Amino acid sequence: MEAQEYLQLTGTVEHIVYQKEETGFTVLELASDGELITVVGEMPGVSEGEELVLTGTYVAHPTFGSQFRVSVYEQQLPATAGAIYKYLAAGAIKGIGPALARRLVDRFGERTLDVMEKDPAQLCQVKGVSQRKAGEIAAEFQRVFGVRAVMLFLSRYQIPSSICVRVWKKWAETAVQAIRDNPYVLCRADIGLDFGKADEIARSMDIAADDPRRVEAGLEFVLSHNLGNGHTCLPAETLVQVAGTLLETDRDAIEQGLERMAQQDDLAVCRCGGREFAFLPELYAAETYIASRMALILSSYPDLGQNYDRQIDALQDQLNIVYESRQRKAIAMALNNGVFILTGGPGTGKTTIINAIIELLEQKGEKVMLAAPTGRAAKRMSELTGRQAKTIHRLLEVNFRDGNGLVFKHNERNTLQADVVVVDEMSMVDTLLFQSLLKAMKLGCRLVMVGDTDQLPSVGAGNVLKDLIEADVIPTVHLQEVFRQAAKSLIVTNAHAIVQGEQPDLSRRDKDFFYLAGGSYQSVTQTLLDLVQRRLPKQYGFSPLSDIQVLCPSRMGQLGTMELNRQLQERLNPPGVDKPEVKVFANLFRSGDKVMQIKNNYDIVWEKEDGEKGVGVFNGDIGEIMQIDKSMGRVRIRFDDRVADYSVEMMAELELAYAVTVHKSQGSEFPCVILSLDAPNRKLYYRNLLYTAVTRAKQLLLIMGNPRAVPAMVENNRKTLRYTNLAGFLTEQTRW
Repeated sequence: MEAQEYLQLTGTVEHIVYQKEETGFTVLELASDGELITVVGEMPGVSEGEELVLTGTYVAHPTFGSQFRVSVYEQQLPATAGAIYKYLAAGAIKGIGPALARRLVDRFGERTLDVMEKDPAQLCQVKGVSQRKAGEIAAEFQRVFGVRAVMLFLSRYQIPSSICVRVWKKWAETAVQAIRDNPYVLCRADIGLDFGKADEIARSMDIAADDPRRVEAGLEFVLSHNLGNGHTCLPAETLVQVAGTLLETDRDAIEQGLERMAQQDDLAVCRCGGREFAFLPELYAAETYIASRMALILSSYPDLGQNYDRQIDALQDQLNIVYESRQRKAIAMALNNGVFILTGGPGTGKTTIINAIIELLEQKGEKVMLAAPTGRAAKRMSELTGRQAKTIHRLLEVNFRDGNGLVFKHNERNTLQADVVVVDEMSMVDTLLFQSLLKAMKLGCRLVMVGDTDQLPSVGAGNVLKDLIEADVIPTVHLQEVFRQAAKSLIVTNAHAIVQGEQPDLSRRDKDFFYLAGGSYQSVTQTLLDLVQRRLPKQYGFSPLSDIQVLCPSRMGQLGTMELNRQLQERLNPPGVDKPEVKVFANLFRSGDKVMQIKNNYDIVWEKEDGEKGVGVFNGDIGEIMQIDKSMGRVRIRFDDRVADYSVEMMAELELAYAVTVHKSQGSEFPCVILSLDAPNRKLYYRNLLYTAVTRAKQLLLIMGNPRAVPAMVENNRKTLRYTNLAGFLTEQTRW
């Protein structure tokens, strides 16, 4: 393939066609050597009238023709009076409109910007500019050019402009000095630069390997990185060892760094169960808050043992249903206690109990709110209860563009107007989200939690449901009996067999659970593709996109999500002249593709057909690309009933979703699931992962691939190890 030829352009910005503040992605028209050239790329802070020096390549757009795609850009102040007027009149400096821009340029000419920077008091010579106004203009000028200074300073290290924007938002005019003082601030979670890149910058500044700044950043990075592995904390000894491997420096320096950070409250260190554990401060605060709030609810609502037999009998008559003894016990416990946990696998009657609890609470005049961690789980909860259920994020309402990390509108000062909150799929709720939910519950609000402890834990850090049960202080009912109607489903009976460590029945061909014996990778893949594209839609009427979901334990391998997504995309959504494409890193997306959001993004704006608007698209949300507008750098995606606009750069947060990992499928159910299994890998192929995959299927499940995989997974009862201390904190809080 020919190497791209990089060119340099110099010109004046005539018109900003489009600019996205969060990423800096810009489409503009540049006047250069008598031509008007369309320029696209990340150029945050660029304004009309500016002089730009651009490095990049020409690309051909099928609709909009030749465009110049920018790789590197440099801003230069407009030099002529006319260019300065255009720059100011376009709103580059907040507080200056066209009329004031004209008066300023008429008075100072080519010296206008120089006066703003070096002697703003002179601005008072212009009609309409008071001393206060002159100060505001000077401050805004310094802000705008502070962004430039950050961009210029970091450009030598090839730092993406999106990182530069975050740096400016964090430290404003002190940003460059903050980086010079400690380049490791760049790998903080809210900035997001890789530790290795920050280390590279630090080495260029001659910062030593055992420098306290480097050691402390390494310790914080290890803890932050392990949030992604589900740990809310790490044993102090483990943290020191892992940081030693990362930093390749003296153990004493690392231990001293840990002690220093604990004294400064940059980390929290506590002794639990005879071991020392280290937390990031926000995770320590979250676990201790959850424990104290649970203890408060338990003490505020002691079980009064009220008899609800009469109400339950009346409800049975009303609904023409008979509750068995354990169901009656669960209903009564939920009504008698301030906090209650209901667990059980498929077919054990959880939904029947939830509906009874909600009905009886509402008959008592209590306001009940329903929530689940994912959009699909909330939708299913709505369908099963006949009442509105929201995602926890939507219930709490994300505070759009707060700028201080994840902040919800509902909190201790603005609580939910609910008497009882019922949360389904609690196994998926992570520590920080659960803390936010508890903070938004008014004092006296009760909580009912429903989940399946045999499923995989949450994608985010923590193991909340397991820890709450393990503390053994919260009233809990665990359902085990499979009801007669559900027992007719092989999906249900095989799921329960798997949990018990028994091999599922793979021989049946007359129900909803099928096993297809594997052959070569090529034959398995071709069979899978044919099932999705032709056989299952023909026989069952399933939609290949919305009804059938391929699941895999891993992203890698010939039967992993990456390879299967590539082949499924070619089968289900092949290239076409009417299907624009965009490549983002290793992923090729085209109009019509099925995609999944792979990280929480609280800034994405969405809209429904009825005009309702909101923000936030979350890890695991599945959608379809409706439109790709390459000229504007925008992509429109439908997530169920919401439509969201992405910039091309934001698509780095997406993956193709024809095939997804079992972990990413948590909280969702699909009419048809195809589980693709490769040669068993002990670290990836274990019992509760198989159980989670099986229970994602509502109507039909097909397992295919390596014949050794299912037996090996059932036998491998490895539990996902997560370092947390919520159970210990809760036990301490409730000790009388």
